[in-house]
Amino acid sequence: MKRKLTYIAISVSICLIIGFLASVATQSSVNTWFTTLNKPSFNPPSWLFAPVWTVLYILMGISAGWVWAKGFHHKWVKTGLYHFGFQLLLNALWSIAFFGLRNPFLALLVIISLLVMLSLTIRWFYVVSRVAALLLVPYLLWICFATALNYKIWEMN
Repeated sequence: MKRKLTYIAISVSICLIIGFLASVATQSSVNTWFTTLNKPSFNPPSWLFAPVWTVLYILMGISAGWVWAKGFHHKWVKTGLYHFGFQLLLNALWSIAFFGLRNPFLALLVIISLLVMLSLTIRWFYVVSRVAALLLVPYLLWICFATALNYKIWEMN
């Protein structure tokens, strides 16, 4: 149990750090360029993003730590965690593409890749732990929503 909590704590910390670093790119444009864009009616208020992402990064970290605690030597654990790491990088890359580079089309390509990689991550996590896979479902739903939002912002601008 102590080992699992340690792995969860490390994983949550990594996810929150990645989230913080991604937010640096976001802050460069969120109060300037982003406010000038046409947005669809379902665009959430800006204040909602930080709490939602904080909860999602915590759930992601718990999920990854839960899988990691099953033993990194196991083939399915390694496979799941490699997919997890790659999707986490795509997650951060989206912020860089959308807000840092101010390129909604490139961000759309990144988020579609993220959606595919996250789906594969959930599949591999499910093989290792159903709980870990289910912890990623809110994240998957948010990314589906974010993909639609990204598409509409690109289309409208």
